[in-house]
Amino acid sequence: MNLSHRLVFVSALMCAVAALAACSAESTSLQAADPDDRFETLRDRYFVASLKMYPVTSTYLGGSGYSAELADTDGKLRDTGPGARDAEVAFYNEVQDELAVISPDDLSATNRIDLRVMEAQLRFLLHQLTEARHQERAVDTYTGNPFSGVDWQIQGMTDASNGLLGTEDEWALVVARLRAIPAYLENAKANLAAGVTAGNMPDRRMVQGNGIDASQANAQYFGTSLAADAETFLGSRPFAADMLAAVQEAGGEAADAYTDFGAFLEDTYDLNEAVDRYAIGEAEYGWHVSNNFQVSMSPAELYDYATGQVVQMEDQAFAAAEQVAGEEELNLPFGTEEEKRSSTRAVMDALSVDSPADDDQLFAWYREVAESLVAYGREYDLFDIPDDYQLDIVETPLLLRGAIQAAYFPAPPFKDTGVGRFYLTPTDNDPALLELNNRASIADLTAHEGFPGHDWHYKYMTEHADEISNIRWLTPGAVQDSSSMWEDSMAAEGWALYAEDLMAEPQDDAPNGYYSTAEHLYELKGQLWRAARVRVDVGLHTERMTFDEAVDYFTEHVSFYPGACAKAEEDDAAKAVCGQAQREIYRYSMWPTQAITYNLGKNAIFELRDAYQAQQGDYYSGKAFHAKLLKMGTIPAGYYSDTFLEE
Repeated sequence: MNLSHRLVFVSALMCAVAALAACSAESTSLQAADPDDRFETLRDRYFVASLKMYPVTSTYLGGSGYSAELADTDGKLRDTGPGARDAEVAFYNEVQDELAVISPDDLSATNRIDLRVMEAQLRFLLHQLTEARHQERAVDTYTGNPFSGVDWQIQGMTDASNGLLGTEDEWALVVARLRAIPAYLENAKANLAAGVTAGNMPDRRMVQGNGIDASQANAQYFGTSLAADAETFLGSRPFAADMLAAVQEAGGEAADAYTDFGAFLEDTYDLNEAVDRYAIGEAEYGWHVSNNFQVSMSPAELYDYATGQVVQMEDQAFAAAEQVAGEEELNLPFGTEEEKRSSTRAVMDALSVDSPADDDQLFAWYREVAESLVAYGREYDLFDIPDDYQLDIVETPLLLRGAIQAAYFPAPPFKDTGVGRFYLTPTDNDPALLELNNRASIADLTAHEGFPGHDWHYKYMTEHADEISNIRWLTPGAVQDSSSMWEDSMAAEGWALYAEDLMAEPQDDAPNGYYSTAEHLYELKGQLWRAARVRVDVGLHTERMTFDEAVDYFTEHVSFYPGACAKAEEDDAAKAVCGQAQREIYRYSMWPTQAITYNLGKNAIFELRDAYQAQQGDYYSGKAFHAKLLKMGTIPAGYYSDTFLEE
């Protein structure tokens, strides 16, 4: 961003807070400019303003490395008070007005895509603030944002060598963000109280799990764990003692604020109410799918589409299970639907015997598979993989361990510091959990989170960040909670699921690609899981399914254990399957439309690849397609599929 763009942003932000008439002179000058220049100026102004208003998103993206104007955002949290919200809405309306006078036909191909992206983002943000009033029920945002902000700050810190992290200034920003937590939670309480008055309330499950329970976890993290981490990362440097004392003091205040916030939630909501409040409804769900993902299917069409996807993936999984049963000399029937489900589960139970002895072996196996996946990518020339490419797998932070088995958090793309993290949760040497990470299951998960999934995706994009427009990195609303637009999820999770399938594509000497037959079964189960998510997510949020019906659907079609919850009291295996399904459905209930992004995103990539291959004919190169696709950034293919083929 050049100096003139930064000056334009400062002027615009003042306009958003004051009268729009003050911008008339600037608007006149912009209208006289070249259309591409005018659009890029507006786009850059919107991007920087967005990161100022959403400081945790700025930390996630490394905004301080993008512009000096964002240098202090790492020390802040979002202001959700009424005055700040009014200013935010005014700014978005102003940007919309300026976009309205720009014709897409006058823009370059890249800017036409960005125009679509901006228009959709602005519609979403205004909708969330003024129509859905999501701030009145966003319990998980209020508990998740501060922790994520501090965690990503530390992840993106300067490596001071010998296990030390962060400069004095970087740690000072951590302290500043900690000190912002009490005021942030006071605004949260006021917003939630307004929601109660208006009848715009969160579901009781969210209040308990991501409200009260998460507040307790935050109090422990900010009051105890963070100081221990800080002591390790600060070491004995000259500023360490004073900075550690500041972290302890500010962290203690944050912990107290979360203890108070948890008590507020208990006093404010009825955790025993019978009403389910997670469903957003048919019209709202359809609006999100159309606006955010540029997908034309209605909820009813998506529901039917998902049924077909589940049947297709089930058939493939059953066939693979029968093949594994033959290889393992398991005498199992695959005649009826009931037999196919029970026998597939029996095959997976047999495979679970080959599980790691302890967490040390668990991590060793994952790292071995990661190395072999990268070697496979090089052998079959799937990508241009640098010689120094390395996939790191690290233990999941304590606060996140209850929510994830494995996950990926990218390095901030606009900063030179920080590394991407493939998180794997230790089992504490629990035999049952170790069995869930049996040898056959590891390859698919590593392909999704690591290579060629999330780790490769984000590292490649970061390497080519100067070729990807700034707004294609944005995660409007929030990075990962119920306030999110999930635009980036359809691109990132769609790619990761595509990556799983890519590694299964047959080679001359490998019918299942990278995978063994047993590993391929788990890969197909993963595809089935994401197909079932579409049906369940649409079902939950359009009230085609109750919560319990969704759980039962999951146990039957993903875990191959029909009626598991009904048998849970008398069968430990059924209890475990039921518990896993309940946790999955709870997540989908909190985050409408996120669960569908995997399957829809993957299939959009395959459709685009088919069209591109047909267009290129004999000149088609899978490597070239992947490079071009990844440079489109974290936006769904619906924003650029026509332009992609035109170019």
